[in-house]
Amino acid sequence: GGGGGGGAASSAADGAAEAVKAVRAKLHTQYAHEAEFLQTVDEVLASLGAVLAQRPEFVPLLEKFFVPERIIVFRVPWTDDAGAWRTNTGYRVQFSSAIGPYKGGLRFHPTVTLSVLKFLACEQVLKNSLTTLPAAAR
Repeated sequence: GGGGGGGAASSAADGAAEAVKAVRAKLHTQYAHEAEFLQTVDEVLASLGAVLAQRPEFVPLLEKFFVPERIIVFRVPWTDDAGAWRTNTGYRVQFSSAIGPYKGGLRFHPTVTLSVLKFLACEQVLKNSLTTLPAAAR
């Protein structure tokens, strides 16, 4: 008999899909308060589904990929025109130096959060990787 499908290949793809779901669930639990960053996680995992089904050995790298190498959080105290003291929080997320030096800058606008910066840095790593720009992100 002929029939059937990929057998071992199908089983490996199913195993990879389950492993990706587990990574997604873990990241959603760990970063539940970072909606913007989790949006990137979900988009990347959805985009990589077919590749990971064919190359399940890459699944263990996913969790590492979504953890920045370094996050710097700092305060910038200043006085406004009325003489009142203000403090802004600044962020620099350095996601990956795997393909070159970090690229990007500092952000300290009152509406910017760590989640937004992780979202931007992760997207920048992917953009630079796909365009072969020899720089990492933020």
